[in-house]
Amino acid sequence: MSNPFSHQPGSVAPRGRVIAVMPAYNAASTLERTVADIPESSVDEIVLVDDCSSDNTVEVAKKLGLTVIQHEQNTGYGGNQKTCYRYALDAGADYVVMIHPDYQYDSRVVPVAIELIRLGICDVILGSRIRTRAEALAGGMPLYKYIANRALTIIENIALGQNLGDFHSGFRAYRREVLEKIPFEKNSDDFVFDSQFLAQAVQAGFKLSDIPVPVRYFEEASSINFKRSARYGLLTLGVLVQYWGNRLGIWKSDIFSDKKTYLVD
Repeated sequence: MSNPFSHQPGSVAPRGRVIAVMPAYNAASTLERTVADIPESSVDEIVLVDDCSSDNTVEVAKKLGLTVIQHEQNTGYGGNQKTCYRYALDAGADYVVMIHPDYQYDSRVVPVAIELIRLGICDVILGSRIRTRAEALAGGMPLYKYIANRALTIIENIALGQNLGDFHSGFRAYRREVLEKIPFEKNSDDFVFDSQFLAQAVQAGFKLSDIPVPVRYFEEASSINFKRSARYGLLTLGVLVQYWGNRLGIWKSDIFSDKKTYLVD
């Protein structure tokens, strides 16, 4: 089957090349719905990076005509994103949108996120699941996750000088320069990768913003358990300590170094 999202040599995407990346693990039952909701012609290529799924995620992705990259061993959520972003940079992306393939986030908003970046309004866009408390809980977000999200987001906004509605979204869009400048290869291979990345973006002077994204919590949607959520929260607080230690010059952290370990050819 031909790949409707693949880049054809010599072709130039209008107003810049957009690549959607999907870090995947056991997403076979939700992948098709996620892809179907992405507005036609809003992206030039969809890339799925499979982190050793035990289901038929890879087969479904290939059937849909996606570009598929398979890890030989499980690297974790952060490690998966690193592969996603390396590929996007090498493939000439001007804009990159990261979407979880578990159908938890509404991918219809992809062109909205990219357009805000194209207009120069911001460099990083997050999809906020928390427009109102009622909507978040009605969408199935567990109460303890809602409370933890609100508490962490408030702390992060204060510590990083931002005003975001949801620091922990799995829907993110970036201008190419963000991925070129931020040394994301130095980040954790686990879930705290996301918190490190945003702190790095702030430290580098990029403009962050968000848009409301309807969210769905259901049995097939991926979610970390309470123990891992608690660990993630503590590690996120640790990132803020690193950020301020680095900013005050009392604790130089490698993740806030300007030196990248990965260079685009």
